[in-house]
Amino acid sequence: MDLLSPGTGLIVWQLFVFVLLFLLLSKMAWKPILNSLKERETSIQQALDSAEKAKLEMASLKSDNEKLFKEAREERDKILRAAREAGSRLHDQAQMEAKKNADKIIEDAKAIIRTEKAAALRDVKAQVALFSIEIAERLMKKNLSNDKAQKELADSLIKDLKLN
Repeated sequence: MDLLSPGTGLIVWQLFVFVLLFLLLSKMAWKPILNSLKERETSIQQALDSAEKAKLEMASLKSDNEKLFKEAREERDKILRAAREAGSRLHDQAQMEAKKNADKIIEDAKAIIRTEKAAALRDVKAQVALFSIEIAERLMKKNLSNDKAQKELADSLIKDLKLN
């Protein structure tokens, strides 16, 4: 049973080595390990803080972007509305101009028609007068071919003059 129970000398040496190893590790290893853990902890905390700050900035930028997008939409709507109104005004002006031009053309055409009609009536009257004179001349020649017919015509004209 000697193997199962350790001796006191062995326990003392193990305790001595353990304490020596503990002191050696505390001086040499634990301080750098703890320092590196603290550095790691601070760097992680800084990364978390900067991530939170970036998240807040992103939320702010998103809000600003939405505001700018809304303003751009409103500006686009204003511009489109103004363009539609301008197009409508131009269309109305063009229609008014076309109506004025059409009315002027119609009035000019009516004036030309009246002038042409008056000229045609003058020509017709002149033609009628010429035909009447020609017919009267032919009738006179036929009726006044003998002396007796000439004398009767002269007498009737004299009678008509006295009556008037």
